[in-house]
Amino acid sequence: MKKQKSQYEIFREKIKIILYGTDTILGRMFDLILLGLILLSVLLIMLDTVQGISSKYHDQLLICEWIITVFFTIEYILRIISIQKPVKYIISFYGIIDLLAVLPMYLSIFFPGASILSIVRALRFLRLFKILHIPQINHQSLQLKEAIDASKEKILVFIYFVLISTIIIGSLMYLVEGKESGFTSIPMGIYWTIVTLTTVGYGDISPQTPLGQFIAAFVMILGYGIIAVPTGIVTAEFAKSSLKNNAVNSKKTCKKCQSQIHFDNAKYCYQCGTELPNN
Repeated sequence: MKKQKSQYEIFREKIKIILYGTDTILGRMFDLILLGLILLSVLLIMLDTVQGISSKYHDQLLICEWIITVFFTIEYILRIISIQKPVKYIISFYGIIDLLAVLPMYLSIFFPGASILSIVRALRFLRLFKILHIPQINHQSLQLKEAIDASKEKILVFIYFVLISTIIIGSLMYLVEGKESGFTSIPMGIYWTIVTLTTVGYGDISPQTPLGQFIAAFVMILGYGIIAVPTGIVTAEFAKSSLKNNAVNSKKTCKKCQSQIHFDNAKYCYQCGTELPNN
C-alpha cells in the first residue's frame, strides 16, 4: 500500500515547485518578483548613500530594506527546507550568494554601516541566466566557464611571475629614487610598481632621476603586455573550447596523438598540429 504524504511533505513539494520550478507559471512569477525586489533593494542602498535623499528619507529607506531582507531570509530558509540535500545548496555558488544577500543587514545591528555591504545582492541577478533558458546564452556561458577553468593554472603562474616582478622592481626603485622622491620604503615602491604596471598611474609618486624614469618607462611598456597576456590565455582557451564543442568525431585520425576531434575538412590535427591523412 502506497504511503500517504504528510502535510509537511506536500508543503515542501509546493515550495520547491515555486522556488526551483522555472518552467512553471508560479515559478516564473516568483523569479520575476525576486528579480524586481533585488533591483529595488540595490536602488534603495544606492539612494541611501546620497546625502540629500538620506537626510530626508533615511528611516523610510531603512524600513524598506529591512522588509526586503526579511523576504530574502524567508526565501533562503524555504530553499533549504524544500530540497532533499540542503547542504549541497548551502555550499553552492548561489547558496553562498543568497546568504551574503541577507547577512549585512543583520550585521548592521552590531556594526553600523555594514548594511552597505548588502549591495552584493546585485550578484543575485546572475539567476537571470537560469530563468531565461536561452540556449545560446547558456551555451556561451558554459564555454566561458570551461575556458576559465582550463586557463586558471596558466593565469596563476602568470600572477606569480608578476608578483615576483613587482617585488624586484619596487625594491630597485627604492634603491634608485630613495625617500626624496616619495619611495619611503620597499612596500611603497611595490605599490608604485603595481599602479604603474596596471597603467593606472595615480601620479602621487613619480621618479625624479634619469635612471628611475628609464625604469618607469620600461614598467609602463611592460604593463601593456601584462594586461594582454591573461586576455590572450582565456581567449585561446575559449576558442579551443568553442572548436571542441562545434567539431565532430571525424573519420580522420591523427597519426601522432590518435585524436579524432576535428572538422572533416581539417588539414592539421587540432590537438598536436600534425598533418592529417587525406582519406
